[in-house]
Amino acid sequence: MDILDIIGPVMIGPSSSHTAGAVRLGKVGRLVLGEEPKKAKIFLHGSFKETYRGHGTDRALVAGLLGFDTADSRIRDSLELASKQGLVYEFLPIELPEAHPNTVYMELFGAKNTARITGSSIGGGSVLITDINGFPVKITAKYPTLIVPHEDRPGAVAKVTSVLSWHGINIAQMSVARQKKGAQALMVIETDQPVEEETFLEIKGLPGITGGFTIPPL
Repeated sequence: MDILDIIGPVMIGPSSSHTAGAVRLGKVGRLVLGEEPKKAKIFLHGSFKETYRGHGTDRALVAGLLGFDTADSRIRDSLELASKQGLVYEFLPIELPEAHPNTVYMELFGAKNTARITGSSIGGGSVLITDINGFPVKITAKYPTLIVPHEDRPGAVAKVTSVLSWHGINIAQMSVARQKKGAQALMVIETDQPVEEETFLEIKGLPGITGGFTIPPL
Protein backbone atom coordinates (compact mmCIF):
# COMPACT_ATOMS: atom_id res chain seq x y z
CA MET A 1 0.00 0.00 0.00
CA ASP A 2 1.27 3.46 -0.91
CA ILE A 3 1.64 6.00 1.93
CA LEU A 4 -0.79 8.29 0.07
CA ASP A 5 -3.40 5.55 0.31
CA ILE A 6 -3.16 5.98 4.09
CA ILE A 7 -2.76 9.72 4.70
CA GLY A 8 -4.02 11.09 1.38
CA PRO A 9 -2.37 13.52 -1.07
CA VAL A 10 -0.82 16.92 -0.43
CA MET A 11 -3.67 19.11 -1.58
CA ILE A 12 -5.92 22.12 -1.27
CA GLY A 13 -9.11 20.93 0.52
CA PRO A 14 -11.74 20.28 1.53
CA SER A 15 -12.03 16.74 0.12
CA SER A 16 -9.54 14.38 -1.47
CA SER A 17 -12.26 12.82 -3.61
CA HIS A 18 -14.03 16.01 -4.62
CA THR A 19 -11.00 18.29 -4.97
CA ALA A 20 -7.66 16.46 -5.28
CA GLY A 21 -9.11 13.71 -7.45
CA ALA A 22 -11.02 16.27 -9.48
CA VAL A 23 -7.85 18.29 -10.12
CA ARG A 24 -6.17 15.17 -11.45
CA LEU A 25 -9.14 14.36 -13.68
CA GLY A 26 -9.01 17.85 -15.17
CA LYS A 27 -5.26 17.57 -15.67
CA VAL A 28 -5.61 14.25 -17.49
CA GLY A 29 -8.22 15.91 -19.71
CA ARG A 30 -5.73 18.64 -20.58
CA LEU A 31 -3.09 16.01 -21.45
CA VAL A 32 -5.54 14.08 -23.62
CA LEU A 33 -6.44 17.29 -25.48
CA GLY A 34 -2.75 17.99 -26.01
CA GLU A 35 -2.99 21.76 -25.80
CA GLU A 36 -4.45 24.67 -23.85
CA PRO A 37 -8.22 24.14 -23.65
CA LYS A 38 -10.35 26.97 -25.03
CA LYS A 39 -13.77 25.52 -24.21
CA ALA A 40 -14.92 22.82 -21.81
CA LYS A 41 -18.31 21.16 -21.39
CA ILE A 42 -18.13 19.39 -18.04
CA PHE A 43 -20.86 16.85 -17.28
CA LEU A 44 -21.16 15.78 -13.64
CA HIS A 45 -22.65 12.50 -12.41
CA GLY A 46 -23.76 11.31 -8.98
CA SER A 47 -22.36 13.08 -5.93
CA PHE A 48 -20.21 15.27 -8.18
CA LYS A 49 -23.45 16.60 -9.63
CA GLU A 50 -25.09 17.12 -6.23
CA THR A 51 -22.24 18.73 -4.27
CA TYR A 52 -19.78 20.17 -6.79
CA ARG A 53 -20.13 23.79 -5.65
CA GLY A 54 -19.95 23.14 -1.93
CA HIS A 55 -16.98 20.79 -2.18
CA GLY A 56 -15.08 22.87 -4.71
CA THR A 57 -15.22 20.22 -7.43
CA ASP A 58 -15.96 22.88 -10.03
CA ARG A 59 -12.85 24.86 -9.09
CA ALA A 60 -10.77 21.67 -8.89
CA LEU A 61 -11.74 20.38 -12.33
CA VAL A 62 -11.07 23.75 -13.95
CA ALA A 63 -7.77 24.02 -12.06
CA GLY A 64 -6.70 20.70 -13.56
CA LEU A 65 -7.67 21.91 -17.02
CA LEU A 66 -5.42 24.91 -16.40
CA GLY A 67 -2.56 22.54 -15.53
CA PHE A 68 -2.47 23.14 -11.77
CA ASP A 69 -1.28 20.48 -9.29
CA THR A 70 -3.31 19.35 -6.28
CA ALA A 71 -1.40 21.57 -3.81
CA ASP A 72 -1.53 24.75 -5.93
CA SER A 73 -3.05 27.61 -3.93
CA ARG A 74 -4.51 29.03 -7.15
CA ILE A 75 -7.15 26.27 -7.15
CA ARG A 76 -9.37 28.52 -5.02
CA ASP A 77 -9.35 31.16 -7.75
CA SER A 78 -9.34 28.84 -10.75
CA LEU A 79 -12.74 29.88 -12.13
CA GLU A 80 -11.74 33.52 -12.19
CA LEU A 81 -8.31 32.68 -13.62
CA ALA A 82 -9.89 30.53 -16.32
CA SER A 83 -12.10 33.41 -17.40
CA LYS A 84 -9.10 35.73 -17.58
CA GLN A 85 -7.25 33.20 -19.73
CA GLY A 86 -10.19 32.84 -22.11
CA LEU A 87 -11.31 29.34 -21.10
CA VAL A 88 -15.07 29.10 -21.59
CA TYR A 89 -16.60 26.39 -19.42
CA GLU A 90 -19.99 25.12 -18.32
CA PHE A 91 -21.14 22.49 -15.85
CA LEU A 92 -24.01 20.22 -16.82
CA PRO A 93 -25.78 17.28 -15.13
CA ILE A 94 -25.59 13.80 -16.60
CA GLU A 95 -26.71 10.29 -15.67
CA LEU A 96 -24.12 7.61 -16.47
CA PRO A 97 -25.39 4.05 -15.94
CA GLU A 98 -23.29 1.99 -13.49
CA ALA A 99 -20.73 4.80 -13.11
CA HIS A 100 -18.91 5.60 -9.87
CA PRO A 101 -20.71 8.39 -7.93
CA ASN A 102 -17.77 10.78 -8.42
CA THR A 103 -17.66 10.67 -12.22
CA VAL A 104 -17.13 13.39 -14.81
CA TYR A 105 -17.46 13.32 -18.59
CA MET A 106 -15.66 16.17 -20.37
CA GLU A 107 -15.83 17.46 -23.92
CA LEU A 108 -12.77 19.64 -24.48
CA PHE A 109 -11.92 21.94 -27.35
CA GLY A 110 -8.58 23.58 -28.15
CA ALA A 111 -7.33 25.66 -31.04
CA LYS A 112 -6.56 22.48 -33.04
CA ASN A 113 -7.81 19.45 -31.13
CA THR A 114 -10.92 18.08 -29.46
CA ALA A 115 -11.11 15.38 -26.79
CA ARG A 116 -13.69 13.39 -24.87
CA ILE A 117 -12.81 11.78 -21.56
CA THR A 118 -14.67 10.03 -18.76
CA GLY A 119 -13.09 9.49 -15.36
CA SER A 120 -13.89 8.96 -11.70
CA SER A 121 -12.37 10.12 -8.43
CA ILE A 122 -12.32 6.86 -6.49
CA GLY A 123 -11.06 8.02 -3.09
CA GLY A 124 -7.96 9.45 -1.45
CA GLY A 125 -7.21 11.57 -4.50
CA SER A 126 -6.89 8.51 -6.76
CA VAL A 127 -8.56 8.52 -10.17
CA LEU A 128 -9.64 6.01 -12.78
CA ILE A 129 -10.00 7.07 -16.41
CA THR A 130 -12.53 4.80 -18.12
CA ASP A 131 -12.98 6.27 -21.61
CA ILE A 132 -10.86 8.33 -23.98
CA ASN A 133 -12.40 9.49 -27.25
CA GLY A 134 -14.83 6.57 -27.31
CA PHE A 135 -12.28 3.88 -26.40
CA PRO A 136 -12.77 2.01 -23.10
CA VAL A 137 -9.65 2.25 -20.93
CA LYS A 138 -8.51 1.76 -17.33
CA ILE A 139 -5.91 4.37 -16.47
CA THR A 140 -4.91 5.21 -12.89
CA ALA A 141 -2.23 7.82 -13.69
CA LYS A 142 -0.01 6.22 -11.04
CA TYR A 143 2.55 5.04 -13.64
CA PRO A 144 4.09 6.72 -16.67
CA THR A 145 1.43 5.97 -19.30
CA LEU A 146 1.56 5.95 -23.09
CA ILE A 147 -1.62 6.38 -25.10
CA VAL A 148 -1.01 5.24 -28.68
CA PRO A 149 -3.80 5.35 -31.30
CA HIS A 150 -3.07 3.08 -34.24
CA GLU A 151 -4.50 1.21 -37.17
CA ASP A 152 -5.87 -2.19 -36.19
CA ARG A 153 -3.51 -4.38 -38.17
CA PRO A 154 -1.01 -7.18 -37.45
CA GLY A 155 2.33 -6.11 -36.02
CA ALA A 156 1.34 -2.70 -34.67
CA VAL A 157 1.58 -3.73 -31.01
CA ALA A 158 4.80 -5.69 -31.55
CA LYS A 159 6.51 -2.69 -33.18
CA VAL A 160 5.71 -0.45 -30.23
CA THR A 161 6.76 -2.95 -27.59
CA SER A 162 10.00 -3.63 -29.50
CA VAL A 163 10.93 0.06 -29.34
CA LEU A 164 10.27 0.11 -25.59
CA SER A 165 12.34 -3.04 -25.09
CA TRP A 166 15.21 -1.63 -27.15
CA HIS A 167 15.33 1.41 -24.87
CA GLY A 168 15.21 -0.69 -21.69
CA ILE A 169 11.67 0.29 -20.70
CA ASN A 170 9.68 -2.35 -18.85
CA ILE A 171 5.92 -2.62 -19.39
CA ALA A 172 3.96 -2.82 -16.13
CA GLN A 173 0.51 -3.16 -17.70
CA MET A 174 -0.89 -2.96 -21.21
CA SER A 175 -4.28 -3.08 -22.89
CA VAL A 176 -5.60 -2.63 -26.43
CA ALA A 177 -9.10 -1.48 -27.37
CA ARG A 178 -10.67 -1.09 -30.79
CA GLN A 179 -13.97 0.22 -32.06
CA LYS A 180 -14.27 -2.49 -34.71
CA LYS A 181 -12.04 -4.94 -36.57
CA GLY A 182 -9.64 -3.27 -38.99
CA ALA A 183 -10.48 0.27 -37.85
CA GLN A 184 -8.80 2.50 -35.30
CA ALA A 185 -7.47 1.00 -32.08
CA LEU A 186 -5.87 2.34 -28.92
CA MET A 187 -2.92 1.01 -26.94
CA VAL A 188 -2.60 1.96 -23.28
CA ILE A 189 0.84 1.11 -21.89
CA GLU A 190 1.89 1.73 -18.28
CA THR A 191 5.65 1.52 -17.78
CA ASP A 192 8.04 1.27 -14.84
CA GLN A 193 10.34 3.94 -16.27
CA PRO A 194 9.49 7.31 -17.82
CA VAL A 195 9.55 7.30 -21.63
CA GLU A 196 11.83 10.01 -22.98
CA GLU A 197 10.48 12.33 -25.66
CA GLU A 198 12.94 10.99 -28.25
CA THR A 199 11.70 7.43 -27.64
CA PHE A 200 8.07 8.48 -27.89
CA LEU A 201 8.72 10.32 -31.13
CA GLU A 202 10.25 7.10 -32.46
CA ILE A 203 7.06 5.25 -31.56
CA LYS A 204 4.86 7.90 -33.17
CA GLY A 205 6.90 7.55 -36.38
CA LEU A 206 6.19 3.83 -36.73
CA PRO A 207 3.98 2.62 -39.62
CA GLY A 208 0.33 2.48 -38.61
CA ILE A 209 0.71 4.73 -35.56
CA THR A 210 -1.63 7.69 -35.88
CA GLY A 211 -0.61 9.90 -32.95
CA GLY A 212 -0.30 9.60 -29.20
CA PHE A 213 0.46 11.33 -25.94
CA THR A 214 1.84 10.54 -22.51
CA ILE A 215 0.39 10.87 -19.03
CA PRO A 216 3.01 11.23 -16.26
CA PRO A 217 2.29 9.94 -12.74
CA LEU A 218 -0.02 12.47 -11.06
